[in-house]
Amino acid sequence: MYRSTLIVFFIFSLLMFSAWAAEPSVADADPTAAVAGNNLFAVELYGQLKSQPGNLFFSPESISTALAMTYAGARGETATEIAKTMHFTLPPEKLHPAMGALLSDLNAAHDGYQLRVANALWEQEGYTFLDDFLKLTKDNYGAGFNQVDFKGATEAARLTINQWVEQETENKIKDLLEPGVLKPETRLVLTNAIYFKGDWQTQFDKKLTRAEDFHVSKGQIVKAPLMHRTGEYNYYDGGTFQVLAIPYKNSELALVILLPRHVDGLPSLEQSMTPDRMQGWIGQLRSTSEVVVTMPKFKIESQFDVGGKLSAMGMARAFDPHRANFSGMVPKGEMQRDGSLYISAVIHKAIVEINEEGTVAAAATAVSMDSYRVVRLESAPPHVFRADHPFLFLIRDNRSGSILFAGRVANPST
Repeated sequence: MYRSTLIVFFIFSLLMFSAWAAEPSVADADPTAAVAGNNLFAVELYGQLKSQPGNLFFSPESISTALAMTYAGARGETATEIAKTMHFTLPPEKLHPAMGALLSDLNAAHDGYQLRVANALWEQEGYTFLDDFLKLTKDNYGAGFNQVDFKGATEAARLTINQWVEQETENKIKDLLEPGVLKPETRLVLTNAIYFKGDWQTQFDKKLTRAEDFHVSKGQIVKAPLMHRTGEYNYYDGGTFQVLAIPYKNSELALVILLPRHVDGLPSLEQSMTPDRMQGWIGQLRSTSEVVVTMPKFKIESQFDVGGKLSAMGMARAFDPHRANFSGMVPKGEMQRDGSLYISAVIHKAIVEINEEGTVAAAATAVSMDSYRVVRLESAPPHVFRADHPFLFLIRDNRSGSILFAGRVANPST
């Protein structure tokens, strides 16, 4: 008896949109609880990733969506652990429509920016999946169904999926699946793509951008292009840190920056950050008539395996070939013939670029399951928000409150 391979790919980007639009079958569902859970997961995952050095960027919203599709096929303690780790507090019959409603909201027509979501399933030719699982992922996540031959043409299958990824990210994410990631034992790949391209509601003047000091630490200074603008923003003074929201066109989305007061204050801010505190800080943002903003132009690319982090966060069974239970994906007879499934890796890659005009970003995640045998103050002085040292940032959907992307700028020159 052996376990087959299931690979789940989550492709996300803040980039140009092309692709699928969800059917309005989940329009009546309320995504509030799903968003709250996704945001809890976002902050907790950041807590797991913060130990890696340097710049950081990832898409918690995309990971949550993709793992929700994976959760649809989990059963028993495996499902329990995934739900607890991902903060899926709703029962499955309500969670998936709620996630679908959130996707429908993201896919709604937008004036002034682009944001859409696409999903697809890639199955091994001749392998049987449960109709209920396929229907659930189609109805709630709009995941189209495609057949490839992992067994006999592994490389061709890899290139086919990579081509889909490239098309869905306007060629920003290339060769997501490196040779050797897919195996003849692969039975399923789930793909998810989210795209956003947005300009600031009020752009920075390029003539004011100039190379200035960015304090990486007390003992290290680098030159970086710093942008400047004075205007009205939503702002919060947290004492030891400041929070600023820079809106994109229509103000439906915003870049939220959490800036320590001191050059070496980022570790302390990261340590103090909890889901409840993050929600509280964002909730205290208030329109402030004059904020003097300085921040760097930057581009970040991150890639890492999230699998170990997710296991440490509480969903270890999903990664254990002896204990994983994804029997909600395939019939019992198919598992007896071909083996059951477990997650072997969760690979995430993300790219973001922020400049005077706005933001462009792209991200991709791969979850691999391998085989196993055996108030306004207009008269007050202006607030100075000078991000010339390490800071955190989020890209947030103000309508739903969902954190779509999160990251850290440690050194904009790298």
